[in-house]
Amino acid sequence: MIHRSETIRLATRALSSNKSRTLLTALGLLIGNASVIWVVTISLSSRDYIIDQIQRIGSNMIYASYTGGGNASADAAGDFVKVADVEAVRQQLGERVVAVSGVMISQDRMRVEGRQEDVSIIGSDEFYAQVRNLERLAGRFVDAGDIANRNRVTMLTEKLARRLYGGQSQAIGQKIKLQGLEFDVIGTFKERTQSFGLSELHDENVVIPVTVLRYFAPVERVDPLYVSARSPEDVPAVTHIVRTILEGRHRPGARYTVDNLAAILDTARVVAALLTGVLIVVSGIALLISGVGIMNIMLVTVTERTREIGLRLSVGARKRDVLEQFLSEAVLISLMGGVAGIALGVTPALLARFFAPEFAIPISGLSIGVAFTVSLLVGLVFGMLPARKASRLNPTEALRYE
Repeated sequence: MIHRSETIRLATRALSSNKSRTLLTALGLLIGNASVIWVVTISLSSRDYIIDQIQRIGSNMIYASYTGGGNASADAAGDFVKVADVEAVRQQLGERVVAVSGVMISQDRMRVEGRQEDVSIIGSDEFYAQVRNLERLAGRFVDAGDIANRNRVTMLTEKLARRLYGGQSQAIGQKIKLQGLEFDVIGTFKERTQSFGLSELHDENVVIPVTVLRYFAPVERVDPLYVSARSPEDVPAVTHIVRTILEGRHRPGARYTVDNLAAILDTARVVAALLTGVLIVVSGIALLISGVGIMNIMLVTVTERTREIGLRLSVGARKRDVLEQFLSEAVLISLMGGVAGIALGVTPALLARFFAPEFAIPISGLSIGVAFTVSLLVGLVFGMLPARKASRLNPTEALRYE
């Protein structure tokens, strides 16, 4: 009877005698395991980035707008969300919300860098910066006094301030004309987290008091209405209340879209999970192909070493000893490739953490465990057929093999 340690020693010596073949066979597992870990790392990083961006925009944010109804088009304007609706939502929700704000949009043309360009005018109130998570770059935001006194003041986006005046601080105190009225530039700002053009904010925007914009807007229409709930747990309930308030303040049949970012967060998580699953399946196919490669090489090895097997069997080795040796060789090849693949897979994330600590690239312990387990199973499963073939050889016929 041969001890397990002796079996592993013999298997290691056999693999060492043909290093090139062993390394090339293990290469498939190396690439497969590294791919699994890279795929999971990329998927987790992408998911975390997307979720972080959405949360930065405001995971507690609720937004509402008018979407239509059964009324004639001439009467539809009466169903639009109004500034009075914004105030009603603010009053009725009280302490359950951090801020409530509404947006009215208008357009005008301005001379920018020597040519006329369209500029979007946003009319809002003193809560807009808070609910939209804006970052002040220079000057100040529109405040309650500007709203109450209908002051002709404006804030510029970062890019527009740079294009008009060369910088943020240089824009403060300048005067611009909007809809034939002269406005004082009191501040510049940017989105703390980019919404990539998916909101009312773009590169060329000016923000003015909504009480001023109402004078030259042909129709009073708040689109959208923003609500920032005080707690994430209260978002669904507040969303329902906002819908009820809007529908209660307008005629039956008017329809309003009232939604929140929680649904988008859930969708992002589901999509990321599905994408990870698909990519892992693809990587699993690579591991499967690697296993077939191991089985093929081991079958060739059994054929090449037929006389050696016959000699061992003739001097007293059991069939089980031969099976365990060849199975050990397959498992060792698989584990060599698997461990090297795991090391290669986690190296980029470790390097990123060392040289750029601000980029927290996640390393999935689960993916490492799965990769190692799969490597072991690949060796066992695909090594079994060659090992069984070797153990079943007839000693007499094996000794005669040329």
